[in-house]
Amino acid sequence: MNKLQGKIVLRDRIITGEVTFDTHLLQITPKNIPNQDPDRYILPGFIDVHVHGGGGADTMDGAEGIEKMACFHMQHGTTTILPTTITRPWKEILNVLRATKEVKEKKEKQALSTLPHIYGVHLEGPFISEKKLGAQPPFTLDPEITLLEALVEQDILRVITLAPEVKTINDAIPLLTKAGVRVSFGHTACTYQQANHAIQLTQNAGGTAAATHLFNAMGGLEGRVPGLVGAILSNDQAYAELIFDTHHVHPVNFQLAHHIMPNRLLFITDAMRGTGMGEGESELGGQKVIIKDGKAMGANGHLAGSILTLDEAFRNALRYGASLTDATALLSYNAARYLGMTDRGEIALGKLADLLVMNARMEIEEVWVGGQRQV
Repeated sequence: MNKLQGKIVLRDRIITGEVTFDTHLLQITPKNIPNQDPDRYILPGFIDVHVHGGGGADTMDGAEGIEKMACFHMQHGTTTILPTTITRPWKEILNVLRATKEVKEKKEKQALSTLPHIYGVHLEGPFISEKKLGAQPPFTLDPEITLLEALVEQDILRVITLAPEVKTINDAIPLLTKAGVRVSFGHTACTYQQANHAIQLTQNAGGTAAATHLFNAMGGLEGRVPGLVGAILSNDQAYAELIFDTHHVHPVNFQLAHHIMPNRLLFITDAMRGTGMGEGESELGGQKVIIKDGKAMGANGHLAGSILTLDEAFRNALRYGASLTDATALLSYNAARYLGMTDRGEIALGKLADLLVMNARMEIEEVWVGGQRQV
């Protein structure tokens, strides 16, 4: 049995006290703690729904790469991670699903694991628009039923990015939602009408609709052209990812989205291989990337993923006006709700003991995954 003391960040308030836990949270006790560091904070672990790589590794590398990049992001507070693919030839994508399942099963079997929770795969591409590839390689496909069935059969797909204008959208969405996959719309040149149709189709089928990295690779919000951004922001059930490194999204747009959908906005990293590796040359999807001035740029001049970690995104939220409880929701609770995970995302009795200890500068000092200290 373990105990942590400090300022405990709950869903709606912050209390001073003690958290008692083994693999799950057993007791939360408000109390005055003599000689306690007044700026020691206890938060729920972060959840990254969209992350390609980090620490020199990439999801597309296979099992070894997935483990390496997952461990890197765990050092920055990520306790649940969804390794994310990039648009590559179909055989490579299927191999990544198998590799992720292998790592997930390894994590679950080992009593003393050094990994965050591997929840499943986010498939970003190949079912996207060739007009809005961004940094994605040109291996797009239409989501034919046989391809989707091959994905679902792996029982590891949890989120999929689709462009609403793909030809088979009316058949694809019911199949995916029936399998419990979250359908996220992005890398698209769709109209508002196409976006709204896809969102409504998802929700009418009992699924959960979202936007992949809101504001990026989907066009803007214009006076007479609301597009996907307008369709998402005007829907009171849709969720949205946001890369808040202040390069992908202007702080004012973050504040706007947060004001409209505070409980349905979730921060992601969209991090790539070179995250944490310093400035210089890296790669994404087989393409050359240059990291400089806090950005990863492809040869085509597009942002090529990010070099963001979730602890830095958390500090950015605080820097631009979010309260400590709201910033915590952006990194934990909202993603858990989006994914339908009722066992994590907040500090509450019975939840997984996925916990962070942070100092006054909101720097990570301890990371606990399922009651095991990893950092």
